Amino acid sequence: MADPEHRDAEEPAAGDDEDTGAQVAPIVKLEEVAVTTGEEDEDAILDLKAKLYRFDKDGNQWKERGAGTVKLLKHKVTGKVRLVMRQSKTLKICANHLVIATMSVQEHAGNEKSCVWHAADFADGELKDELFCIRFGSVENCKTFMETFQEVAESQQKKEENKDASAAAGLLEKLSVEDEKTEDKASEEVPVAAKEKESESESVKVNAEKKGETSAPST
Repeated sequence: MADPEHRDAEEPAAGDDEDTGAQVAPIVKLEEVAVTTGEEDEDAILDLKAKLYRFDKDGNQWKERGAGTVKLLKHKVTGKVRLVMRQSKTLKICANHLVIATMSVQEHAGNEKSCVWHAADFADGELKDELFCIRFGSVENCKTFMETFQEVAESQQKKEENKDASAAAGLLEKLSVEDEKTEDKASEEVPVAAKEKESESESVKVNAEKKGETSAPST
């Protein structure tokens, strides 16, 4: 009787790549799901890796918010720019706020790779006044971030000024149109009044003539 181990050794083993001809249907059919990031209508004007911190007022200390990619995204229609930062592994949002004209970014004291700024942030689902500090891997990246951030804030300032100027021009134009309408209405009322006065004069004249005819002696 052959040894089982010896018999197994003699029989060729099925190779891993051998095609057995069997077809196995998937147990669960997965459907493609469209994943949206909320950035489809925006263009990235800045994309850098960094580590973000927020200042904890209660503890009077800086706390790490997350390490990942910070972006400045410009909306294709409105032209508004927001700062968004997500953590690398979890993609959790750790910063999400508009860059507006009143914002300014400054180098963090004693560290050329870091800078700080204030913002009304919406990362947690509600607006919070935050003091952020972001640290980059190089001085060049930090300077690029600060310059781009400042350029965006200044462009938003110019945009607001142009908007205010356009609104003022529109208001003046509206007032001018209303003044013209008032003048036109007044000029229309003057002939009507004159015509009414003329009609009254003619009525008085006719009445006087009739009265004269009535009082004249008969011959």
